[in-house]
Amino acid sequence: MNGKKLYRSNRDKMFLGVCGGLGEYFDVDPTLIRLGVALVLMVSCGTGLLAYFIAAIIIPQDPVL
Repeated sequence: MNGKKLYRSNRDKMFLGVCGGLGEYFDVDPTLIRLGVALVLMVSCGTGLLAYFIAAIIIPQDPVL
């Protein structure tokens, strides 16, 4: 096990830090994740927005600044 944990980002955040945290966890540019999330939000008729807010509630804030 690599010991990585998923957190919402404090450093690379635009709204709630979910995309930045996913980018840090998967070692991917957060901009690509943001583009994917924007695409899902446009296509999902509100379900993607609900999923984003649930992720923001479930994923803890990064304790390290």
